[in-house]
Amino acid sequence: MSTIKLDIVTAEKLILSDEANFVVVPGSMGELGIFPKHAPLLSTLEVGEVRVTKAEEEYSFFISGGFIEILPGQITILANTAERAENIDEARAKEARDRAEALTTQIGEEIDIAQAEASLKRATVRLKVMQKRRASRAGGPAGTSLGS
Repeated sequence: MSTIKLDIVTAEKLILSDEANFVVVPGSMGELGIFPKHAPLLSTLEVGEVRVTKAEEEYSFFISGGFIEILPGQITILANTAERAENIDEARAKEARDRAEALTTQIGEEIDIAQAEASLKRATVRLKVMQKRRASRAGGPAGTSLGS
């Protein structure tokens, strides 16, 4: 099966640099599936899950939006933030969700409702990605060898 080079990067660090057989990203108009030799494309990304398939195994990453550049032999995801699903701290993610929920219910000039709702969405999606990964590990193969 053919592969495509995939890099997931943030302003702080390289999250992943590896080969993949198939990648699914949260595009601004819905999920976008990418196989090797995909037509060139530049697009924005939404908060969501990036799923990477390599050798019949699937790996997940949480991203909080960003951009994707697709070339025939290379995918580059420039994410605002990115985190491997298995590295998400559930307690911290729940605390962030609870804080964001509390902010969305407050009324006042000091509260930016749009920012609070965006924080709530990020926290909720992080939890979903982590929980989905945990569920798939319980019923699937343990451990990953993808990337660093």
